[in-house]
Amino acid sequence: MSGRFVRASKYRHVFGQNVKREQCYDNLRVSRNAWDSNLIKANPKYIAVNWESGGGGAFAVIPLEERGKLPDAIPLFRGHTAVVLDTDWSPFDDNIIASASDDGKVFLWQVPENFQLRTDAEEPEDVKPVGKLSGHSRKVGHVLFNPAAENVLASSSGDFTVKIWDLEDGKSKLTLKGNDIFTSMSWSADGSTLVTTSRDKKLRFWDVRQEKPAYEVPGHSGAKISKVQWMGDHDRVVTTGFSKMSERQMGLWDTRNPTTPIGDFVPLDSGSGVVMPFWDDGSQILYLAGKGDGNIRYFEYQNDKFEFLSEYRSPNAQRGLAFMPKRGVNTHENEITRAFKSVDDVYIEPISFVVPRRAETFQDDIYPPTVGTEPAMSSGEWFQGKSALPPKLNMEDLFDGNEPKLVAAEARPRTATTSAPAPAPAPLPKAEPAPEPKVEPTPAPAAATRELPSVNQNKQSMATMADKFADKDEEEEDVRDDSSFEEIQKPVERPSVIAARQAEATKPSATSSAPAPEPRAEPKSLATNTGEGVPAAAVKPASELRDESKTACASSAAAPSASAAAGGLRDVLNEIRTMLQVQGKQIEQLTSEVAQLKSKLGE
Repeated sequence: MSGRFVRASKYRHVFGQNVKREQCYDNLRVSRNAWDSNLIKANPKYIAVNWESGGGGAFAVIPLEERGKLPDAIPLFRGHTAVVLDTDWSPFDDNIIASASDDGKVFLWQVPENFQLRTDAEEPEDVKPVGKLSGHSRKVGHVLFNPAAENVLASSSGDFTVKIWDLEDGKSKLTLKGNDIFTSMSWSADGSTLVTTSRDKKLRFWDVRQEKPAYEVPGHSGAKISKVQWMGDHDRVVTTGFSKMSERQMGLWDTRNPTTPIGDFVPLDSGSGVVMPFWDDGSQILYLAGKGDGNIRYFEYQNDKFEFLSEYRSPNAQRGLAFMPKRGVNTHENEITRAFKSVDDVYIEPISFVVPRRAETFQDDIYPPTVGTEPAMSSGEWFQGKSALPPKLNMEDLFDGNEPKLVAAEARPRTATTSAPAPAPAPLPKAEPAPEPKVEPTPAPAAATRELPSVNQNKQSMATMADKFADKDEEEEDVRDDSSFEEIQKPVERPSVIAARQAEATKPSATSSAPAPEPRAEPKSLATNTGEGVPAAAVKPASELRDESKTACASSAAAPSASAAAGGLRDVLNEIRTMLQVQGKQIEQLTSEVAQLKSKLGE
């Protein structure tokens, strides 16, 4: 059957849809600090962006509905004495945000009620922090709220530590000590484990409440930094980084046995910007966006591997990027997620990723229950060792405009680890029945122990046989041995000889008083010379000649090179055949002479 098979997926035609410049958030001054963070964080109500300002660090909070060109002077969130490096929204309160700064402090902020940027005031009033966390000795590069426990915050610093804060009392309860600067971190869905990447190229899975890594494995080997993202309630994480050849790549890891990435690292391209990973747990889609790139690639996670879906392309490069939580998407437009990217450090462009459908009803197949705003536990319970998944809300209630109903979160079945080569492993083949063992023929013992003669040895053997039948009358003397006869094997008798003997036996015996002559005198002389120029002692029986011929044939057949010995074997067989004929004639002559002697003796 010919044709190309297309993988079935309801997200195969997802596309990214941007808006015009007038619908963007314009007239911004995004921070130009070289620290490698995402610069932007978003929730269903606000966008937070690191601000370029003098006299201390600040960041701006922009309500989603205030699009277009913003005023030159807007209220900022000020309080840090150095530039703001990172921010993070609370997953359970859209008005709470934490910030990290180069001054080594972590501040907590609350967005004022009815907060807006366009006001009638000549000088907008800045927002002050509601909490300050001190404990790091160097700059704080990242902050991240726990996704399951309320009021639990992680912060990483240039002092090679990650501190876990209890926001209810403002104290650091746990400290994770690394060997280098942390470049990214991500929580597991139940908030019990933290995975980090650092400049020492190590990927660490921390048992946070034990304050030590459960696993520490080599990550990406490139010189540039790497990023990590936990894949929701899966027991998988994805990393992005660089190879030794400075090629961008990603890796999928099993958190239960993260020795090496599943299916090895998958190359992406040869770009130079750091790749930022974002995970959508509802649609099981991974989004990859490189800093300095205009494109956003997205992959669907299926069968423990990433299947490429498509790519959003834009001529405008992004330096910062953020994705909004699932509960903020527009379900009436079949929007599955929404991203916000900074362009030219001047404006932020929203990008909607949409499933192209014309249905007017709720599409429950693309909107499974998603994480809501209810925590699974308090900070006290979490620090005491509790672990649980936060409840989820029904997206259909958001479609209908009703208060969302909570759905108990169920632990996802553990994914079986597979061992396939490619960006991702292939399905295991069906087991085939074991083949029956073949019975090998047992070789003959003689063939197993006999050494194969060489061609030269075969030639020498043939020459020796030829010498035995050469005419040696000139070389040998007629030697008479009066003491005894030479022991010669009895020749094979031919049928003619046997018939002659039977005829001789039927004759009547002659009576004579004369003494019988010595019967062996004449045969002795005959043994010396047959009269045909061939010594009788040199004449061998036919049986011995057959044995020699068989040995010669076997030796020739067992030669290492059959092609080289084929021609010589024919010559040898012809010589043997000729010799046998000569011997046969000689035997007949001897037999006739013996018969004549017997007849004379009988007379």
